[in-house]
Amino acid sequence: MRDIFRPDRLSTSDPAPLYLRLEALIRDAIESGQLQPGDALPPEREIAAQMQISRVTVRKAFEVLVKGGLVTQRHGSGTYVAPPARKADQSLSRLSSFSEDIRARGRVPSVRVIDRRQGPPTPEETMVLGLTMGQQVSRVGRLRLEDGVPIAVERAAIPDHFLPDPQSVATSLYDTLEERGVRPVRALQKLSAVNLTGPDATLLGVAPGAAALRIERVAYLADGRIVEFTRAYYRGDAYDFVAELTLGPET
Repeated sequence: MRDIFRPDRLSTSDPAPLYLRLEALIRDAIESGQLQPGDALPPEREIAAQMQISRVTVRKAFEVLVKGGLVTQRHGSGTYVAPPARKADQSLSRLSSFSEDIRARGRVPSVRVIDRRQGPPTPEETMVLGLTMGQQVSRVGRLRLEDGVPIAVERAAIPDHFLPDPQSVATSLYDTLEERGVRPVRALQKLSAVNLTGPDATLLGVAPGAAALRIERVAYLADGRIVEFTRAYYRGDAYDFVAELTLGPET
């Protein structure tokens, strides 16, 4: 391990700040297998002395690695390479809630509400939801967790005549809509690859710029009315979407 923390290992051609160069060095060592899950990293003072840099630089590099989920710090014990993130799968062919998907895998879903309010729709929401002038939307923003690990940030907009009180949503939005007799029966989803901005990265416990999947979902009732417009960001290192494809008849 001492070979990893030689002064000449820090790139001098990289214009990035020194702490980010150190972070990249450690990240490369983890991704290449030089550092294995559970390995203890040397103390800050030891790395600083070996690499002839300040302890502040080492501390800032560790902070980025912790936010990225690559290392964990145990108070009074040290800094360790984190185990690889467990990936969760969600089917793209079935409309189900996050909580249902997580429970189906024998894991524990939880939610942290970050927004519950009513207000005027944005121009995009007005168009997508087919609202008329003067209509309001109920907003429900939630941080989704699996076994206590943040997985996704979801922000939903629902016409207020379907959900007049956003405070009534405790954990599952779809359970609340079902109680009101307006649970969606189908949805259209659009997936795209993005890099997380600062606020969402902080919520998900990863570094700004980390890869993520953005999901935009428009959900419909049986009579064709639109009941939900949701935009969600899923951690790219912890969530997979799976689709089952079947071959049609040959022509």
